[in-house]
Amino acid sequence: MEWLNYHHLYYFWVVVKEGSITAACQQLRVAQPTISAQIMALEESLGCKLFNRSGRRLSLTENGRMAFRDADEIFSLGHEMVSKLKGQNQEVQRLHLHVGITDMMPKLLAFRLLQPTTRTPEPVSIVCHEGKHADLLARLSVYELDILLTDAPIGSQAKVKAFNHLLGECGVSVFAARSQAARYAANFPQSLHLAPFLFPIAHSNLHRSLNNWFAERRLAPSVVGEFEDSSLIKIFGQSGLGLFVMPTVEEQEILRQYDVQVVGRLAGIKMRFYAISTERKVKNPAVRAITETAHKSIFE
Repeated sequence: MEWLNYHHLYYFWVVVKEGSITAACQQLRVAQPTISAQIMALEESLGCKLFNRSGRRLSLTENGRMAFRDADEIFSLGHEMVSKLKGQNQEVQRLHLHVGITDMMPKLLAFRLLQPTTRTPEPVSIVCHEGKHADLLARLSVYELDILLTDAPIGSQAKVKAFNHLLGECGVSVFAARSQAARYAANFPQSLHLAPFLFPIAHSNLHRSLNNWFAERRLAPSVVGEFEDSSLIKIFGQSGLGLFVMPTVEEQEILRQYDVQVVGRLAGIKMRFYAISTERKVKNPAVRAITETAHKSIFE
């Protein structure tokens, strides 16, 4: 049986966590040659390169990414074991789940998807990062994120090695402020012609779907605003600025939290939602709780 030098592995793990050897030196309080020697010894024992080196810059190889993911689990379990065996009456050690949420991902849906992580046997602390799809995908590729929640799958042309996990799909509903709802509900969907609309930003899947839907029916909404953030659309919509579209699965929560009503549903449009991770088969218990709840409770 081949033994792993966990001291070497720990130095490697800290370098990746801190982002550079220099930062790791400050954290570990050792000289740079010491860390470099430990990492070289680890690479030699594993028989593969963990870093690509360009001058002073380091980037993880594919093997390095795999090693870091496993090292992260190893040292998290190690901290938990020490706490249990020492019987410390301190704050419970929690697993940190770093979640990327794209701008156009409905926030109420994101909340419902993440809610099961608060009920897992092992305590979880959620760290949410919001941003653009491409930016968050890049962070996922270097293991800054554990999972990405989005309405757009990773394409075959993407350079990032990650995997789509379809959470589910649903139709879309049109909402309006209470003062406007009755007017547009009558003679729906023809009533939407020239109606003031709040659209998602142009590059989004939903924006393209809406354009196609209206064009096929020869209807022309009056787009009075475009938004990157789905929460802002709801806030502007309840003020009466315009109608807006959201996933039907969110209907009850939107009606409960915003002073709006459902005008109708757009037959033919489907929204799909994905969890993207670096794992082909989901092993992280918190991520598994998200996917299982989506399949069993949200997108039934």
